[in-house]
Amino acid sequence: MITMRKKRLASLRLRVYRYLNRNRSMKKAIISIKGFQSAHYSDEESFELVTDGEYSMSDGIAEFSYLESELTGYAGMRTTFHIEPDCVVLTRAGGLNGEMIFSEGRKHHFVYETTYGSLTMGIDTQSITQQLNEDGGNLEIHYAIDVDNIVMSRNSFKINVR
Repeated sequence: MITMRKKRLASLRLRVYRYLNRNRSMKKAIISIKGFQSAHYSDEESFELVTDGEYSMSDGIAEFSYLESELTGYAGMRTTFHIEPDCVVLTRAGGLNGEMIFSEGRKHHFVYETTYGSLTMGIDTQSITQQLNEDGGNLEIHYAIDVDNIVMSRNSFKINVR
């Protein structure tokens, strides 16, 4: 019950933030994302994406977004990272919508949509490290994904915005 309430609160804070900052201009940025995934049934997989995007920071809250491509499997979708001091919210919009909340030491649930249907998964964030300022910076997130409390994979993002 508490986790669901915190998820709703984080989602509400994100909507309020976006509403209050709807006229704030985002500046152009180059976003580099390295992703790693390790599952017990396969070798570690990794990917690297460098793309054009947008970035802004105000009052200690950063946000960046970019359009996905066919290479990522989410062509035409916009991915947005909203970074607050105590959590990061990843939102995908434009087709298969979704929202993942990363909050260190806390478990959140999210709906993973596919063309075949939806699946509720858990996300347990081990660590978030950020060094972001008005010019960009770095964000690193380490987390585990589970289904029915069975860990399916351990993942990480290493992101640079410039």
